[in-house]
Amino acid sequence: MISTLQKFGEYLRLMFRTFAIPDRWSEFFKQTLREIHKLGMDSLAIVIFVSVFIGAAITIQVSLNIQSPLIPDFTVGYIAREVILLEFSSTIMCLILAGKVGSNVASELGTMRVTEQIDALEIMGVNSANYLILPKIVAFVIFIPVLVIFSMFFGIGGGYFIGWATDTITVAKYQLGIQYWFVPYYITYSIVKSMVFAFLIVSASAYFGYNVKGGALQVGKASTNAVVTSSVLILAADLILTHLMLNG
Repeated sequence: MISTLQKFGEYLRLMFRTFAIPDRWSEFFKQTLREIHKLGMDSLAIVIFVSVFIGAAITIQVSLNIQSPLIPDFTVGYIAREVILLEFSSTIMCLILAGKVGSNVASELGTMRVTEQIDALEIMGVNSANYLILPKIVAFVIFIPVLVIFSMFFGIGGGYFIGWATDTITVAKYQLGIQYWFVPYYITYSIVKSMVFAFLIVSASAYFGYNVKGGALQVGKASTNAVVTSSVLILAADLILTHLMLNG
């Protein structure tokens, strides 16, 4: 318990240093653009790939489990849309990205720590936390809504493909289902959730990477801890945000 509180205190101190005003705004914007490409754009392919297949799988599974004369066929499209919008494109996708982005951030900062690059920045009078971590947080939080929108589009598109390529459900009934009783607020809800998750992923991973002590072996452990901790934080935040935004 004491160790956990100590780590939480170290995390808060790191975030306090991170969210200082940048010394050079031009360099901050350049770093942020580079991080958008590295953390955001480079994640677009895996988001699209996973979303298409998960959307298709959800459609098939829902269709197989609600085969009843009492339930209209368009319900398959409706349920698939709700699952994708409410949970998959925000929470599940961020859990997947925690593995890619979180390990990337932790290993990069950890390598810089063990090779004394962070120490060199500190000696030069640079706020290393602000210089290295803030652009990553800002970049991923800014770009995560784009990834969520792509995930929603291609997830629903995966279900559409199943309707077109198989006899699981007709395209017309699937289209009716995804249009039935649509609540635009659910998109806002998913985007807000994903932005909170993006902050948790990068900040938690940065904490583990920035505070690495030792050599290459410790960098690997930091990456593992970053992914595990980020995933736990995402699940806890998902429960809290769902209660506040949908039941509040």
